[in-house]
Amino acid sequence: MAIIIEEIPKMDFEFTEEELRQLEEARKSPIVYDEDSPETTPERAVRFRRVKRNYDVVGE
Repeated sequence: MAIIIEEIPKMDFEFTEEELRQLEEARKSPIVYDEDSPETTPERAVRFRRVKRNYDVVGE
């Protein structure tokens, strides 16, 4: 069994005032759906699969 532990570097950063303003504007904006990003229906939600990579243990 192979155990691989991968360190993910912690990223320390701060948003600029402009970025904070843009984020606040984005929060107030409505969601816009199009053909590349359609609204999810219950039928599509059932077919949706979450993909999660396990970084702690790889292989057995």
